[in-house]
Amino acid sequence: MSSNELTERVLVIASGNAGKIREFRQLLAHLPLRVQAQPKDLAVEETGQTFAENARIKALTVAQATGQWALADDSGLSVEALAGAPGVYSARYAASDALRIKRLLRELKGIDDRRAHFSAALCIASETNEVLLEVEGRCEGLITHAARGEKGFGYDPIFEVDATGTTFAEMSIEQKRQWSHRGCAFALLDPALQELLHKQNKP
Repeated sequence: MSSNELTERVLVIASGNAGKIREFRQLLAHLPLRVQAQPKDLAVEETGQTFAENARIKALTVAQATGQWALADDSGLSVEALAGAPGVYSARYAASDALRIKRLLRELKGIDDRRAHFSAALCIASETNEVLLEVEGRCEGLITHAARGEKGFGYDPIFEVDATGTTFAEMSIEQKRQWSHRGCAFALLDPALQELLHKQNKP
């Protein structure tokens, strides 16, 4: 049975971020899924200590609230010299992208060790409170001394990907998908999700 012959299933993305919804819709376009955003009035408290825990919390909460499968991701930047900070607090490190970048560069001032990595955890949960799939992708790199590039968002302008000499903000969409932590995580999720959908369609 090909993907085209499978019964379409609703998959709710556990996010209110329009850009993230659009990105997942593109990534999942080849599968028999009707991708939807989570309800606007639904707020999920991220209380996990790791990216995987937060992704699981969001996926389970949204799946139960909507009665549909839910896909959640949690991602962030961990800097070696800052003992892994900002980590799970990456999005809460300051009030805006510009301020988050400014704070991080300030805290690394005078520090030679600029090693860092991005992590992305993905989790799919069912409406019956079951975790169906969990994967995690990682991308190694360095924190630059100044922002470079106009593309991307978040910390992209100050994260130079190992072996490329390029920040995420200098990459095309295709390049970023190839190198990014979320792209790596999705490469692991995709075949497992296809297998899961085939199993669900068996009589």
